[in-house]
Amino acid sequence: MKTIATAAALVLCAAGAQAGDHRFGPANATYRAECGSCHVAYPPQLLSAVSWKALLAGLDKHFGSDASVDAAAMKEIGDYLARNARTPRNGEGIPLRITETRWFVREHDEVPAATWTGSAVKSRANCGACHTQADNLDFGERSLRVPK
Repeated sequence: MKTIATAAALVLCAAGAQAGDHRFGPANATYRAECGSCHVAYPPQLLSAVSWKALLAGLDKHFGSDASVDAAAMKEIGDYLARNARTPRNGEGIPLRITETRWFVREHDEVPAATWTGSAVKSRANCGACHTQADNLDFGERSLRVPK
């Protein structure tokens, strides 16, 4: 039975992390500033270009918040995400939530439901609750700390 740490490492390798160190990047400065001001600036390799495009098209209603950016930032962020997105997987549709992709669900299947809703994590989208270096795009096993 694989451990949560092993699962996280496999996710990152499958999603395009650099071999051996489980780091993504470097992140585009505008993307990191705009998107990272509210949540982890998720690595673009976690969604396809089609998903990123759909997500950006709805920034005025971004999961209940207005996350609109000016036209120049939108172009820069859109180009960065499209350039670094992963190839879509057959039959996956256009997921807008990384937490709803097949690989996320599969790789986090050993995380108890209570962990996701506990006060230390609160949401599947809160990568930094377990991946202590998520803000630095480092999802390596050494920085994985699952709250009890």
